[in-house]
Amino acid sequence: MPNNESLSRVDRNLPYRTDGYNIPTLELAATSSDVHFSLLTFWAVVMRRMSTILAVTFIATALAAIYSFKATPVYRATSNVEVEAQAPPVQTVNELYSQPVGSNGAFLGTQGQVLRSDDLAWQTIEQLGLSPLGGAASREGSQATAVRSARVQKSLAIAAFKGNLSVEQLKESSILAVSYESGDPELAARAVNQLVDNYTQSNFQERFDFTRRASGGMEEQLEELRAKVEKSQEALIDYERQNLIVNTGDKGTINDQRVMELNADLTHAESERVQKQSVYDLVRANPEQVGIIVQNDVLARLEEKYNDQKSAYADAASQYGPNYPKVVRMRDQLNILESLMQKARTEAMEKVRNDYLAAVAHENLLKDTLVKEKAELSAVNQRMIEHNILQRNFEINQQLYANLLQRLKDATLSASLQATNVHVIDRATPPLSPIRPHKVRNVIAGLVLGLALGITIVFLQEALVSSVRTTEEAEKLAEAPALAVIPSAYSGLGRRALYGAGYGSGNGNGDRPPASGATEGLALAVLHRPSSPVAESFRSLRTSVLLSTAPRPPQVILVTSSQANEGKTTTASNLAMSFAQRGGAVLLVDADLRRPSLAKTLGLSGEKGLSSYLTGAHTLDEVLVPCELYPNLWVLPAGPRPPDPAELFSSPLMEATISELRKRFTHIVLDSPPVLLVTDPVVLSAMVDGAILVVGSGATPRGGLVRARRVLETAGARLLGIVMNKVDMRFDSYYGSYYYGGRYYSYYGEPSQTATPASPRNGGTGAKRPETEA
Repeated sequence: MPNNESLSRVDRNLPYRTDGYNIPTLELAATSSDVHFSLLTFWAVVMRRMSTILAVTFIATALAAIYSFKATPVYRATSNVEVEAQAPPVQTVNELYSQPVGSNGAFLGTQGQVLRSDDLAWQTIEQLGLSPLGGAASREGSQATAVRSARVQKSLAIAAFKGNLSVEQLKESSILAVSYESGDPELAARAVNQLVDNYTQSNFQERFDFTRRASGGMEEQLEELRAKVEKSQEALIDYERQNLIVNTGDKGTINDQRVMELNADLTHAESERVQKQSVYDLVRANPEQVGIIVQNDVLARLEEKYNDQKSAYADAASQYGPNYPKVVRMRDQLNILESLMQKARTEAMEKVRNDYLAAVAHENLLKDTLVKEKAELSAVNQRMIEHNILQRNFEINQQLYANLLQRLKDATLSASLQATNVHVIDRATPPLSPIRPHKVRNVIAGLVLGLALGITIVFLQEALVSSVRTTEEAEKLAEAPALAVIPSAYSGLGRRALYGAGYGSGNGNGDRPPASGATEGLALAVLHRPSSPVAESFRSLRTSVLLSTAPRPPQVILVTSSQANEGKTTTASNLAMSFAQRGGAVLLVDADLRRPSLAKTLGLSGEKGLSSYLTGAHTLDEVLVPCELYPNLWVLPAGPRPPDPAELFSSPLMEATISELRKRFTHIVLDSPPVLLVTDPVVLSAMVDGAILVVGSGATPRGGLVRARRVLETAGARLLGIVMNKVDMRFDSYYGSYYYGGRYYSYYGEPSQTATPASPRNGGTGAKRPETEA
């Protein structure tokens, strides 16, 4: 039974704590919600599944090597043939009657298809003795069956021959490279040479036969054209005699020339009429300005003299008065000048009008004359249509006759000087080495293909994994910062280097303690391996928790996970030990009443604990047990398994218990069951200052993590952050690949053997809190 006096109330200034769950938090996560992918991320995937990549690469390389060394060698013989797109200049008839060649490439492509034709292939097969048809093809059965069988065999033989045949055009040349592949080098050379000889002979014979046929056909056409020329000439002469048509050459008829002249005169008359009309309209609109418009000199002098006289009259009238004799004479003179001016304007306007009417009359006369000439020209042209048709027929027939006569002479010469446009440059010789299989190249290709296939398979497997892999992904799904990253037992230096020589065969970072004893294992890493990276990770978790809320750090902390075996018990025990290192009384509560494990891990008795206290079997002082392994640390075991743990946690006594424990301990850490399996942590989350969600790398499903976060959110819990557990630090890029390597390990030095912290126990009330955190 523990010393109850050591559990007296702690009179210390506890961190200030406010009610509610709207306390501001220290943002530890990246501001961006997008997960950053780098080359290091992909490299981590490759290294994590290197065994799969190596296995696929080995299998592909082995298959390529087996095929290369077991395959039958194949030899290729090649002959180069020059094919001219046009015949020699002496063969003019072939240029006229041969098919037009669009381009040298198209012509060579056509000749390549000719070389691969079935007729040439079958002819070569028969000459080489490769024909599958025997002399007695049908000893049994009907004749139709034998014929059908022979056709099938012939088709198969041609297909096999053409499958080994290739024709390629050499770049920027008119040379075709004809190649044949076979297991026998002698047969490959003979097949190519025989095929080229057959092609050359066929091409020469075809061109010669075509020339002879063209010559015979041209002689018949020549006789027909001669008769057409004579007949068309007679028809043309008769039509000219009947219609009195005289050929005037290219200048046209007299009617055509007159129409052209009348059109020019009419255009000029229309322009003149438009000009005179504009002057006439302007004069009618401004009769006072007629002198200026038509530039009449007489009218201009009269107006000038009138203006001068008018000025003199005005001066005299102002000086002598209107009745003075001189003034009267000057007024009479002004009247005379005004009448003369009016008469001159009338005459000028009449002249403009007469000019305009004359221009209109001249225009109309030209129009009437042009209409008559066009009518006469239409009649002449109507007669010339038939004349032009007859003349064109005569000229065409005469030209065709002359061309055909010249072609016939060329064809007569071409038949005797016929030359081929196919020249063999290099005949095929038996090859000395096979073209395939390329053993080295095939092995290298198998290696590269296997490597690519292995990487593809690895990334497909990675894409199909539904669990959380990286810390960045966990932060994004949980929408909370990562408070710490706990290395996996299989990372870097291995379990022995990380967790001590006495570490047994436990279940990694799971909730179960190792089988080697209660005082060993990952659950006590802070105690037994204080200088190891794992212990440092838990101390980093302690620091993150202390800084997670403001203005005071949380006092009661709930540690849970989405499912079992994710490391929440290990996290809770090491976090409690880390708090105890700072000084002050720390309580570790096993709130997993369904599958308790803390008592066994710490080597304590589980006969009484939280369940027996909540049911009234024991008092609080009786169930609180000091941890003999670590000073300042107290443990509240789970106790006997109750029938309904959720009801115990929902009782008012549980809230009162936590309130009482707040007064006695500086920090309280609760190890609770998984959130998604039972409702116990949901009930407890409303009574604590904050919750920590443990995420197992490669074990926690993405959907489970999201669901656990939502459950805690709905219950009003304050999620301080997540702890990424079982992380293979060789591949996690959250702190860089160097975090869990030799440099990190050597930085902390050679880990010492199991050591007990130097802080003395002070009657169970906890040691003094250090001035600064270690």
